[in-house]
This record gives sequence, C-alpha cells and structure tokens, in this order.
Amino acid sequence: MFFADRADAGRRLAARLEYMRGEQVVVLGLSRGGVPVALEVARALGAPLDVIVVRKLGVPFQPGPPARSRGRTAAPGWCSPCRSQRGDGMRGSRAPPTSW
Repeated sequence: MFFADRADAGRRLAARLEYMRGEQVVVLGLSRGGVPVALEVARALGAPLDVIVVRKLGVPFQPGPPARSRGRTAAPGWCSPCRSQRGDGMRGSRAPPTSW
C-alpha cells in the first residue's frame, strides 16, 4: 500500500480506527515522521494528541551512512525496538549476536 504523504497515511489509519471514536484514548506520535500521521488520527477520532520525542537507534557495524534503524529511544527505560516478522530485528545487521 502506498500513501501520498504522511497525512494521507494518517487519514487511512484513522478510517480503520473509527470504532475507537468516543473511547478514552490518547494518540501518541513519535517525533519526526510519526507526528503528521498521529495528528490526522487524533483529529478523526476527536482524541487528544501527545508527542514522544525519540532518537533513532542505529545498527552498529553498517557500512556507509547510518540510515538503517533498529529502534527508537526516548527517556531512560523507554525503547521501542524494530522487529522483523520473525522477531529477530538485528539478524542480518552484521552486528555480533552478543550486541543484541
């Protein structure tokens, strides 16, 4: 599925979450790319929006620019790891398994 932009993605996501309208929910947007998506969801659901400021966790031992990411971190103790369908998000990163 392709989206015109992040706002379009948010509107499409909001359409799928319409059943949550009227519930006590807060929409959280991760800083950078997630906020425009979350804004559209919050608007459509009539829910409050909050933002979590995060920093990308790069993959160690990757050649070239650090474009690859395996998670996000915010305050100490808050980490959102990226995972593959098998749950082994670091496999294939050339990072030694002891660093996972």
